[in-house]
Amino acid sequence: MIREDLRNVAIIAHVDHGKTTLVDAMLKQSHTFRDNQAVEDRVMDSGDIERERGITILAKNTSLNYKGVKINVVDTPGHADFSGEVERVMMMVNGVLVLVDAAEGPMPQTRFVMQKALEMGHRLIIVVNKIDRPDARLNEVQDEILELLLELNATDEQLMSPVVWCSGRSGTATLDLSEEGKDLTPLFETILSHIQPMEVDAEGPTQILCSSIDYNDYVGRIGIGRIERGVALAGQSVVVTNYNNPDLKAAGKIVNLYQIDGLQRSPVEKAIAGDIVCFSGLEKINIGDTVCAAGFPEPHKFVKITEPTVEMTFSVNDSPFAGKEGKFVTTRHLHDRLFRELLRDVSLRVEETGSADSYRVCGRGEMHLSILIEEMRRDGYEFQVSTPKVMYKEIDGVLCEPVERLIVDVPDDATGAVFQSMGNRKGELLHMSAIGTRTRLEFLIPARGLFGYKSEFLTSTKGEGVMSSVFFEYQPYKGDLTRRNTGSLVAFETGEAVTYGLFNAQGRGTLFIGAGTPVYEGMVIGESPKSDDINVNVCKTKHLTNTRSSASDDALRLITPKKMILEECLEFIADDELLEITPKNIRIRKRILDSELRAKAAAKARKGLQ
Repeated sequence: MIREDLRNVAIIAHVDHGKTTLVDAMLKQSHTFRDNQAVEDRVMDSGDIERERGITILAKNTSLNYKGVKINVVDTPGHADFSGEVERVMMMVNGVLVLVDAAEGPMPQTRFVMQKALEMGHRLIIVVNKIDRPDARLNEVQDEILELLLELNATDEQLMSPVVWCSGRSGTATLDLSEEGKDLTPLFETILSHIQPMEVDAEGPTQILCSSIDYNDYVGRIGIGRIERGVALAGQSVVVTNYNNPDLKAAGKIVNLYQIDGLQRSPVEKAIAGDIVCFSGLEKINIGDTVCAAGFPEPHKFVKITEPTVEMTFSVNDSPFAGKEGKFVTTRHLHDRLFRELLRDVSLRVEETGSADSYRVCGRGEMHLSILIEEMRRDGYEFQVSTPKVMYKEIDGVLCEPVERLIVDVPDDATGAVFQSMGNRKGELLHMSAIGTRTRLEFLIPARGLFGYKSEFLTSTKGEGVMSSVFFEYQPYKGDLTRRNTGSLVAFETGEAVTYGLFNAQGRGTLFIGAGTPVYEGMVIGESPKSDDINVNVCKTKHLTNTRSSASDDALRLITPKKMILEECLEFIADDELLEITPKNIRIRKRILDSELRAKAAAKARKGLQ
């Protein structure tokens, strides 16, 4: 059976190349919304963090109708840390729109997602977006895309993929640059003509591959996936299997069955092979499971997700301020939340450690883990995290570490600073090219060499540089790297920071806190320009006499403290420090709070190295 009435496509691209904005325009022009319906921008980015940061974290499903054909569209994340989402949703589609920025051209994540699409044999439609940018490089970008396809060993058919020129913001598209686009009709027509209708087996026993998971307070876990074979029915008895776990054969029942119409889930009684459906009733369904008709347990092969490369330790908060702000503060709360995250995030790994209060959490990168931390903080959790570290592997008896492909786009006068930083961080130059008054540099660099580099990069390029990276491969260990050349200013006693104490401390380095901030002994309150830590007493007040008064503190001028966001704190913390996360505050602290015990431990460590 050939499904002429259906196309399943994914939109893949590098971060901030305009995927979600283009989907907005496609939904509006296909009359998915009422003419008078108020619709916010980037309607597919439903999470608070997604809307604040302007990034897509979780893949989203939607659908639209054009000329009687239902087009299921999956909007995928563009950031490399969430590429596990991209890998698994590729299993639900049979064609992809590869979005490329008309000025930036193909970037690291473009390469990654395009390679995955080519490996799975999907048909490609190249969509060059933002063609109305004043710095657009249309002809050059088209050549760069062709070069990338050749590098990735595309087939002759894939090399002949059609190119559609778009402006997602204005909702226009054209197949010929000499003609100005009026709407997205050329894009819709290309999808229908180039993405072949699926040939499916609608007569065989039911088989649904679960590629995504959602949760609802009323019906519990909801599986999302494509029907690979047969017909799915609401109320149908099924058996859950898994290709990578042959022992799994769990009987169950599909209670509710839904199809996606626009942004809504509409209940249906039946759906046939090729349809993307949502289903509830299988409480233990996981990503990668296959739902089969009872009596026909035949699991469908599931893509192997790339392994995580960065790890952190999550532990219960044991600081002097523990339990004052959080709603969920115990080991049980932390355990349940982390293992619940595994149910929807295939790129994440959580392992128990030797300590009952700590868990080893592994992810794709610092941003991947920082998003999890931020979500937990907003949900009312209180906990501590350690310094991010890369995960090493032993391959053929050789210690290997993850290496990233880094692309930076900087003004011409900033290349010297970038080369110097890359030299210090074991970066190896692969390619260098001029783009107008800017230069694009491509490096291979150890993943640990990127820790803490973003803020340095923005400073050295005066905020004008753009950098992005994606995992390349494991290579032999590159040697020692200095993570941080500066020390910390550490609070000497517990209390409240006062102007007089802070005024004396600010001469020793850069402060992170202002007057009136509660502090405790061992809390990091600033950065020292020297490599050693410095203990400071920010709670110290003047000794009052008949010639001195506390009012004279008003004359003391404090430098505005440096306020650091979560990612900056993760980049900053040293190996002997932790990051305390609460719903209202993020504090850096020493692992050993007592200054005497900390000094003894440091002396013992130095002695052990000698």
